[in-house]
Amino acid sequence: MNFFKSKPRTPPDLVRGLRDVLSKLEAGPPGSETRRKANEEVARNLQQIKAILYGDGDPLPELVAQLAQETYNTDLLYHLLVNIHRLEFEARKDVVQIFNNLLRRQIGARFPTVDYIRSRADVLFAAFDGYKDEEVALNTGMILREMLRHEELAKTLLHSDQFYTFPHYIETTTFGVSCDAFANFKETLTRHKTMVAEYLDKNYDRFFSSFSSLILSPNYVTKRQSLKLLGEILLDRANFSVMTRYIASETNLKTMMNLLRDKSKNIQFEAFHVFKVFVANPKKPPQIEMILRRNKDKLLTFLKSFHNDKEDEQFTDEKQFLIVQIQGL
Repeated sequence: MNFFKSKPRTPPDLVRGLRDVLSKLEAGPPGSETRRKANEEVARNLQQIKAILYGDGDPLPELVAQLAQETYNTDLLYHLLVNIHRLEFEARKDVVQIFNNLLRRQIGARFPTVDYIRSRADVLFAAFDGYKDEEVALNTGMILREMLRHEELAKTLLHSDQFYTFPHYIETTTFGVSCDAFANFKETLTRHKTMVAEYLDKNYDRFFSSFSSLILSPNYVTKRQSLKLLGEILLDRANFSVMTRYIASETNLKTMMNLLRDKSKNIQFEAFHVFKVFVANPKKPPQIEMILRRNKDKLLTFLKSFHNDKEDEQFTDEKQFLIVQIQGL
């Protein structure tokens, strides 16, 4: 019989233990004995923290509350993110699960972890900076996606200079990381409609000069996804004033007319859904009407044979509507 059996560690003990051992990951080169032991201890602590948060399907609220409070007191969430590249594969997955559990934790109408991150924006940006390292980008991308479900955190990212580095990560990283970055870019711009509409209205020039680089990307996937997203943004009722400004621009109209002739049928199709907004506008500015009138015959010939093989009733109706509108110019 073991008379000296150690008592179970409390949630604050586990959090502090994990916070302390993270600093040991920096000691010694990768693969060293020090790093190996530190990684084992990190994995053990993460497993025990996960057990408290998830329980056997029925976690104890008082233990979860103690654990959550200690993660805020020790800034554990930030330190997990800045050290995630030093963790083993399974430990990284545990970090994602712990983060997302805490982010979803709700007391009444409050989300305590969201409130904490609002006061510590460096946690949000540490998750965003994960895109700099393709080894961990998909892990931190999942954490960032969970954060962006909350309007206050999405607003923090949208109003930051870091937001404008999304095109860099979308354009210059591996396919998987690029897709994840685009998913979070889209999430930032489409989930919280009123907040985003207000932002786009105030930051129209900066946003669209950045966004146009994605629409004109040499990368097929980026170009197609971006055109589809542009169509969603313009056709969203919340963005009416933004749409009105966009379809008053000669440059934007010429861009869409060029993309209608792209070698990819899918790019043509997405461009059509933006082009139709220019034509359907009942109050076309004179410069837009002039371009359409000048190209009237070419546009009619083009549209009459445009994607005739597509079995899509709505598309056929919309195309016919545009033909009638252009004929009437």
